[in-house]
Amino acid sequence: MLKYAVIADTYEKIEATTKRLEMIDLLVNLLKNTPIEVMGKVVYLTQGKIYPDFVNLEIGVAEKLAVKAVAWASGRKESEIQKNLEMAGDIGDTAQTFIADKRQVTFFQQPLTVQRIYETLEKMAKASGSGAIDLKISLLAGLLADATPKEAKYIMRTVTGNLRLGIADMTVLDALAVAYGGGKEARKFIERAYNVSSDLGRVAVTVAEKGLEGIKKFRVSIGKPIRSMLAERLSSPEEILEKLGGKCIAEYKYDGERIQAHKEGAKTMLFSRRLESISDQYPDAIELLNNYVNAEDAILEAECVAIDPDTGEMRSFQELMHRRRKYGIGKAMEEYPISLFMFDALYVDGKDLTLKPYPVRRHALEEIIKESDRIKVAQHIVTDDVKELEKFFQEAVENGCEGLLCKSIAGDSVYQAGARGWLWIKYKRDYKSEMTDTVDLVVVGAFHGRGKRAGTYGALLLAAYDAEKDVFETVTKCGTGFTDEDLANLPKMLQKHKITQKHPRVKSIIKADVWFEPVVVIEVLGAEMTLSPVHVCAIDTIRKGSGLAIRFPRFTGNYRLDKSAEDATTSAEILKMYRNQLRKISET
Repeated sequence: MLKYAVIADTYEKIEATTKRLEMIDLLVNLLKNTPIEVMGKVVYLTQGKIYPDFVNLEIGVAEKLAVKAVAWASGRKESEIQKNLEMAGDIGDTAQTFIADKRQVTFFQQPLTVQRIYETLEKMAKASGSGAIDLKISLLAGLLADATPKEAKYIMRTVTGNLRLGIADMTVLDALAVAYGGGKEARKFIERAYNVSSDLGRVAVTVAEKGLEGIKKFRVSIGKPIRSMLAERLSSPEEILEKLGGKCIAEYKYDGERIQAHKEGAKTMLFSRRLESISDQYPDAIELLNNYVNAEDAILEAECVAIDPDTGEMRSFQELMHRRRKYGIGKAMEEYPISLFMFDALYVDGKDLTLKPYPVRRHALEEIIKESDRIKVAQHIVTDDVKELEKFFQEAVENGCEGLLCKSIAGDSVYQAGARGWLWIKYKRDYKSEMTDTVDLVVVGAFHGRGKRAGTYGALLLAAYDAEKDVFETVTKCGTGFTDEDLANLPKMLQKHKITQKHPRVKSIIKADVWFEPVVVIEVLGAEMTLSPVHVCAIDTIRKGSGLAIRFPRFTGNYRLDKSAEDATTSAEILKMYRNQLRKISET
């Protein structure tokens, strides 16, 4: 039996350091001292959740409810709690303060265990119906009544979805490799298991119980989404063909939402690229898959695209996002019908295809898809000709696509789950000096507005993702392109991600007025790339002491709700765009 105090002590130490190696060491110590029976629970809690993302069950404690629970447990007025919270800005700190000085004496106080914490949070997440709110408050107040001030701090942060430890999943994988895999060299095997299951708790239990041999036997399974393979980007057909060995499969890059479909007999589940279950939002997509996929069991990838019901033409991604709702799905289906463009097969009738070359996977896909007006295999060509690739690109753009996705056909063109690599290359609009292509950047900070923007944020500090270092590097400040409605909603939208200091995974020389966890991704279009003494994206790569920055950035109005922070434009991509820009300028 593991006491929750052990976890709270570890969290406090992790929060006190910004050094990744120290974080890993602290996690290793925690994991080594965690009994097998609660290993998964400890890992989920350390992720700030109770289930993997693909299980659509959240604890769901809003700020108002959290204030009530602290008031009940401490014997203080809600107004006192609220006032302190407004000053502290963190419900965890507020809970710690009031539990340390509670007026309500708890007799027969029981030490909290991980098992009790987890089971209580699970009950809260499953609570529904007219009495759900009161039940949640009662359960949470019961935990706080037995909690030490430190425990209360992390319980409240967990239930409100703001644990704020600065720990990424990759950090946990490193710790598992050291604790149970024999060293960091085991990380690749543990990461592979995570990439094909998206379930860090299950992976942790497996490696702790069965060691590295158990992890190596990990297999793809229906119902457990596979982490998406990602693409690099290049700006010319010459570069693309050279990088892909002189020949490639080029497919339309549709402007929709990437989905992963898991079909098990008559049951079909849909997952987003962020691994969330989105089956309820696309019942028409499920119907298409059930009717037109000729396989008993399958895991397939597709682009879900909104279409004009009158003309059949493709609509923009932003219009498709009207489908992301809990209610009124029937009406949304009528107003924003969809088509599916299938592009990969990862599993078919007992065969794991993730380690097969892409041509094999595509052939398997073509074999099981019965095409119709609403479901097709992605439009493609196989080519080794620059002019043919360029012509196909222009055709894709004319047909309403973003461009092309060019894929390797070599023997090693396996599905790199959870990785970004050169087996897939995006070919979008050309990157000229005026930067005609958009980038997806992560909100890491903000600056207070003045004048008409007083009371909201005047600009956001945005970062690109350095995949090698697993950090976010600032690349621009953006205050243009936001509507009055955007400006009014930004503080509220970003509140849950607000933190008191720069996040450990954020690299910035600039001091923001407000810092955020790197979670929210927005789409930005700039004027050009330039060297910068104040931004740290790809720093020292072009010139010592200089990073790269985007000049005159403008928010396009597109909140990339479908992307996680790690799916944002990378520092390497920014660097490539800058170098291409220089070459274009020199050629003119």
